[in-house]
Amino acid sequence: MGSHEQRSLLNVLRSRSAVDCDTLSTEVPEKFGPFVDCTSNQAIAYHELIRLDADGNQIHAQLIQDAIEFASSKKSAYPNVSAAELAVDVMMVKLALKIVPYLKGYSHIQTNPKYSYNKQKTVENGKRIVAIFKTLDPAYDTRRVCIKVPSTWEGMQACHELEALGIATLATTMFCMEQAALAAHVSCTYIAPYINELRVHFDENYVDEHKAFDFCGAAQRYYEKTGSKTQVLPASLTSIQEVMKLAGAHHITIAPHLLTKLAETPANPWEGETGSVFKSDKEEELGDYSSIVADESAWRLAFTRSQRGKAEGKIVQAINIFCDKQDGLESLARR
Repeated sequence: MGSHEQRSLLNVLRSRSAVDCDTLSTEVPEKFGPFVDCTSNQAIAYHELIRLDADGNQIHAQLIQDAIEFASSKKSAYPNVSAAELAVDVMMVKLALKIVPYLKGYSHIQTNPKYSYNKQKTVENGKRIVAIFKTLDPAYDTRRVCIKVPSTWEGMQACHELEALGIATLATTMFCMEQAALAAHVSCTYIAPYINELRVHFDENYVDEHKAFDFCGAAQRYYEKTGSKTQVLPASLTSIQEVMKLAGAHHITIAPHLLTKLAETPANPWEGETGSVFKSDKEEELGDYSSIVADESAWRLAFTRSQRGKAEGKIVQAINIFCDKQDGLESLARR
């Protein structure tokens, strides 16, 4: 960056954290990349795939048709998976591969949320996603695929099995320390604390009154104190003010409209907070979760009681929303 150029908030953020893009569109990665990772989910995929051009034509019509044909050709390889579900996996991988030229790290693909409470189907889905990457682009290093899995007990047991196979995982839709401790116990590569519950992105009149900044900071300090390999990757952000408060997170994933605002906003003057989530000077009791992370019933009860049920309520809400988007994606594959 030349001395005559104004330093932006995106520059500042990149000096503090690994910055990821939360999109399956190439527009912002091409303009502001390279990014480290690219994250996605069923909602991001669905809304990207239904985008129209200026003439009202579906931008990704050919990609969808190609995915349907690929899924049909692989029916014998995956006899227990419907053609529509397999086509959804292929659509998401095809979109992700378009962004790879603008990345230095992982491409993240989320497993079918309908398997949130099924360990074995989640494992099979994760392995299938990696295989699809390899088939579609044999030159792509599949060690750069990260499988996103909802942070249920079953989901994180699936992460444990996938990590043992050398497949990176991210425990997503995370809202409390009980989930964060279990993610470290099963060796997840990342966690994604949702700063805002997922509903805020689909209900313009809804505001999350209990944003997860404190949890995000506590999780990162817990991992650093315990020597965990798991990294914190906050997600579900609604403003550049929220983003900048999280400067200093191991990673941070940001939607295109916020990346654009960060790139356009001068760092000086900036009157908002920068990195305040990780600036706590007070001694903090981070908790001992060793008695629950290997005991399913104890963990489930602790999770249910966390934040007087708010954490569990938020993940149930998120899984419902993602299942609706999975249905939408499968409907595209059945046309």
